[in-house]
Amino acid sequence: MNKISIIGAGQVGGTCALYCLQKNLGNVVLLDVDEGIAKGKALDLMQARPIFGFKATIVGTNNYADTANSDLYIVTAGLARKPGMDRLDLLKKNADIISGCAENIKKYSPKSIVLVVSNPVDVMTYLMWKKTGFPSERVIGQAGVLDSARMAAFILMTDPELEIPEVHTMVLGGHGDTMV
Repeated sequence: MNKISIIGAGQVGGTCALYCLQKNLGNVVLLDVDEGIAKGKALDLMQARPIFGFKATIVGTNNYADTANSDLYIVTAGLARKPGMDRLDLLKKNADIISGCAENIKKYSPKSIVLVVSNPVDVMTYLMWKKTGFPSERVIGQAGVLDSARMAAFILMTDPELEIPEVHTMVLGGHGDTMV
């Protein structure tokens, strides 16, 4: 079974772990600087296994060595933007976090694929690519998918008669005021 390491055990990381387990995409390692959060969420999800019947397992940790030989890293780590912060403020704070993640990913799983979710995702994806030195096809950012999903959700909310298959959206450009 594949090994998936999720870096960051906040709301996005925990939800991502649940989705990976429900789809039996692979065994999951949930890593966070706060080991208690990572272990607690992992325990909750392991206890859900008998109910949902997923075959995959999950462990929580704060030790990158536990992520060794991962096939996929999903990086959700970073600070959320707070009122009054702009994208540049967030960039400065999250660049250090992503740089540390990149060093450890390169060290423990040099053949992995990395999916970056941390904001500002366009810049953090570029930074991850530069810091790992991985080929560009192995470092992916997901911002466009999120923005397109948000747009579709807002359209669906405007008309209760609309069905999900009827709405197709695509958002282009960096996440921000200039996206189309």
